[in-house]
Amino acid sequence: MEETNDLEIRGMHCAACATRIEKAVSKIEGVTEAHVNLTTEKGYFTYDKEQTGMSDIINRINKIGFQASKTTGQTDRAKHREIRTLQWHFIVSALLTLPLAWAMLAHFKWGAFLYIPELFLHPLFQLAITIPIQFIIGFAFYERAWKALKQGSATMDSLVVLSTSTAFFYSHYLTFTSFPTARDAHSLGLFYETSAFIITFILLGKVLEARTKMKTTEAVKKLYQLQTKTATLYKNGEESSVSVDHILPGDIVVLRPGEKVPVDAQVLHGTSTVDESLLTGESIPVEKREGNAIYAGTLNKNGLLNVKVTKKNTETTLAHIIRIVEKAQVSKAPIQHIADKITEVFVPIVITTALVTFAIWYMMFQPGYIYGALEKAIAVLIIACPCALGLATPTSVMVGSGRAAQLGLLFKEGRFLELLGRTNIAALDKTGTITKGQPRVTDIYVEPRSQDGFFEIIGAVENTSDHPLAKAIVTEVKKRGYPLPRATDALSFPGYGVQASVHGKKTVIANPTYYKKHPVSLPKKAKKMGKEWEQQGKTVMIASINSRFAGMIAIADEINHSSKTAVSRLKQMGMKVMMLTGDNRSTAAAVAKKAGIKKHYAEMTPAEKADIIHQMQQQGNRVVMVGDGINDAPALTAANVGIAIGTGSDVAVESGDITIVNNDVNRVADAITISKKTTRNIKQNFLWAFLYNVLMIPIAMLGFLAPWLAGAAMAASSVSVVLNSLRLKRMKI
Repeated sequence: MEETNDLEIRGMHCAACATRIEKAVSKIEGVTEAHVNLTTEKGYFTYDKEQTGMSDIINRINKIGFQASKTTGQTDRAKHREIRTLQWHFIVSALLTLPLAWAMLAHFKWGAFLYIPELFLHPLFQLAITIPIQFIIGFAFYERAWKALKQGSATMDSLVVLSTSTAFFYSHYLTFTSFPTARDAHSLGLFYETSAFIITFILLGKVLEARTKMKTTEAVKKLYQLQTKTATLYKNGEESSVSVDHILPGDIVVLRPGEKVPVDAQVLHGTSTVDESLLTGESIPVEKREGNAIYAGTLNKNGLLNVKVTKKNTETTLAHIIRIVEKAQVSKAPIQHIADKITEVFVPIVITTALVTFAIWYMMFQPGYIYGALEKAIAVLIIACPCALGLATPTSVMVGSGRAAQLGLLFKEGRFLELLGRTNIAALDKTGTITKGQPRVTDIYVEPRSQDGFFEIIGAVENTSDHPLAKAIVTEVKKRGYPLPRATDALSFPGYGVQASVHGKKTVIANPTYYKKHPVSLPKKAKKMGKEWEQQGKTVMIASINSRFAGMIAIADEINHSSKTAVSRLKQMGMKVMMLTGDNRSTAAAVAKKAGIKKHYAEMTPAEKADIIHQMQQQGNRVVMVGDGINDAPALTAANVGIAIGTGSDVAVESGDITIVNNDVNRVADAITISKKTTRNIKQNFLWAFLYNVLMIPIAMLGFLAPWLAGAAMAASSVSVVLNSLRLKRMKI
């Protein structure tokens, strides 16, 4: 049996770190998926419980030099501590580097007029202030590089250690071999300032990168803030404030005006209005009374409510939304795998390039001049760090999926952020997607000989189904005051109707398509009436009792107010729009015309909907299917991307790749817009990161880039990628 869990992972500092963890964990027998996100410092792992467990995964991650632990919710606090530590390391490193920077001015003619203390030029002084930068502040680089080396891999830390150690130990050698004859760094040609500058600039980049990356997780933070920690429990006639962790299904909770709902529940007593904008995006509060469902994180506005808990706090709708958003931010877009392959081989290539650079300069361009050759090689090692390349995709996916969540769009995996924007056909279900999904009975015809008990029978049969049309019939029967007897032997016909026995009478209530295969004799009056209802855009359901026609029901479902706008927007995006429905041809044509859809398929079974999508794909199209996630499950699964329309209680639709929390089909166009803008942002990041390395490595090889400038440029590159990704927070939809 497979299970998916997440872990907090500390100690990652570049894309190669995340790749190493994924590769190591994937080798564990029973692990089927491993996704690690450098930006969130989290990993999601899917594994067979019978073959392995989280303890094995944690041990493997810790063994290769990282610190893995079960998610504690303390991530932000830990990150703030890490940032503070980084800031202090940078400040101390910068203060110690200042005298070296001052002394470096002696290398430039334009700095000849500046006063430079003689002490700052003394090799032993430079050695003394570089040691704490190199081996105390820089110890973390050595530690991580050593752990990577033990695992037979190389990371950004390997490049930093190689470059700074080369600079330091070469300078150390010159200091003690030439010190008696030369007493200043200028005459010796030392690299102490190079070592110090590189570490200082990298630390500055890490601080800026960490602070900007914190902003990419704001969407999830806001969702966490909606959760409450306590609730007012009503037990044995007394009220007490308890932790939501101790609230269980069946408990009674008191909600006062202005309080957030702590868990999903059902109203027992009281009337109020509840702000559900976090789930539905609708700013208008919804009236709640006895029997109505309420959801964790929503806000009770103005009434006192007694509610019965239906879900634990870890299983609420809000908790599920948070899990979906977090998983989307950890999972990878397809384009990220390109970066993974590049970073996997990049460091060895860089080291080789640096050695070649050193050899060419030392043997050809400046024969015997080791100072110049080392300077160029060190610059190559630093400028080539693929940090920006590793950040290009995850930061965009995080911000893009977070922005989508704010609009009630839940991308289950980051890859759908990329795939959705590539689709060119939108296939829409009718009921609950194009229409409101709140059908009502408008007309009923009862065969005279079936008058006795007709309403009780159809009400009892339809009460066995959860379909919106069935609920509409049950509501009508109850409204007329008829009781609902017990139905037995209930059987559902997906896409057609339902069958059951009531008082020993076998009853079938289904659409006309069903009766083409299982014919019953309809009176002329009923046939004529049925055609008229269908031409009016109504859905017709035929009832037969003991294989004889008993009556006919017309049900109308108003078109969603946003459907026409959504179809228009999709067409403007260049999408071909079609409608798939199990309803009859006349009703389908009427609804399609109102929505502005020319191509539609009617009287389709769930399997036939999936077949239509397969046919479209075989013609080279990429299809996005939009449906309610129940009867449309096969089509949602068959499509390149499946979008499930749901309400707050329906967000757990497993068949869709994307969930629209409310029933606004207009969000489909929003989702495609977000997908396209996020993909464009990823490509911008890749272009910048790739061009940066391609252009800067030759410049460093040719000697036009000093090592300390290379360190600054490398840090700036990573920060610029994160800042570009953050622009998605302000994207216009």
